Amino acid sequence: MSSTAPGTKQSGRIPGTRRPHAPRAVAPAARRALVRRLPHALRRAAPALAAYVAVRATGLLVLALWAHRQRRELWPILAAQWDADWYLGIAEHGYADELGTAYNANNLAFFPLYPFLVKAVAVLTPGSRASTGLGIAVLASLLAAWGIFAVGDRLYGRRAGVLLTTLWAAFPVGAVQWMGYTESLFTACAAWSLCAVLTGRWLWAGALAALAGLTRPTGVAVAVAVGVAALWSLRRRPRRRRALIAAGLAPLGWCAFVGWVGLRLGRWDGYFAVQRLWHNELDGGVRTLHQMRQFLVYDPTPHLFLVVVTLTLIGAVVLFGLSLWDRQPLPLLVFTGVLLVIVLASGGVYFPRARFLIPAFPLLLPLALHLSRASHRHRTLALAAAVLGSAYCGAHMLLVWPSAP
Repeated sequence: MSSTAPGTKQSGRIPGTRRPHAPRAVAPAARRALVRRLPHALRRAAPALAAYVAVRATGLLVLALWAHRQRRELWPILAAQWDADWYLGIAEHGYADELGTAYNANNLAFFPLYPFLVKAVAVLTPGSRASTGLGIAVLASLLAAWGIFAVGDRLYGRRAGVLLTTLWAAFPVGAVQWMGYTESLFTACAAWSLCAVLTGRWLWAGALAALAGLTRPTGVAVAVAVGVAALWSLRRRPRRRRALIAAGLAPLGWCAFVGWVGLRLGRWDGYFAVQRLWHNELDGGVRTLHQMRQFLVYDPTPHLFLVVVTLTLIGAVVLFGLSLWDRQPLPLLVFTGVLLVIVLASGGVYFPRARFLIPAFPLLLPLALHLSRASHRHRTLALAAAVLGSAYCGAHMLLVWPSAP
């Protein structure tokens, strides 16, 4: 089974990409054509977006009913707790100007795009910054779902695209997609950047990768994917300037913030010093393997959420192997591969690892392909189980698990 789209074996092209754009002289006409195609693209993506909203609304309903039984308010859980509180603090007061010595206390560990958007949009909208942040996250999740559909649709057709989007919505910790977190915004930037690579829109790919690098530390995975794909495309067309520009543009967001933190703290390793205070250092996966063994072998009564995290990590590795077997396009493999290495090789806290994999939507392509070829009954049962399981896991994560998701 091959993951490459029709026509991808032409000389000098990345698997899954198309021919370059027309010459610059017809660029205005191309832009007008793009604007005319947007309504059609949105109509084509409508079933995927409807499925996405239905899945997440189901999870939200289960969460609301569970919270009501516990006599807990739903709004603070979604908009103003844990990482959301950190981002709101940055939007309100800005960043710290010194390193300090306290652990888990320096907000320079959080990247700036999301709190900047919260601060900018809150000036123009009614309500609190918390409501603005949640609104941005929900809107970004819809853009992410559209981008995910676009990738799946381009590679395997509309049904696979809809299924890929539905599976992403039903991710075990998918409740985070509608919280005041950065996962949805980062996924939107990553998905559309990868889609731009697959369609040969190099400048868009580089710009969106730069924005991803301003959103989360793992933005480096998008930058590497775009850079590798751009350099690969130059093997047969060494004068493709837009690909070169994209390769240089992609890491600028991540590098700019890391460099700015270093200047702010007056030391070249300022950002990495902040990460050490958050216990986020790469150890080659030693802590990850230790925690997996602890929860699956030695702990007689492990917390359900930690079991879900562990099984999600193991499942991600298996799905990456299937993605390699399917010969997915190079940019997708590089993105998910680098993201997996960062998540699994980290020596930081264990319980958010499943959340860190939310942007790794290409890992779900093998499942989407299998379901697209399965019988209607099999597909319905599998999707129903995934949706209900995600709804339960999300509510359990936010109402039973005592720490951050």
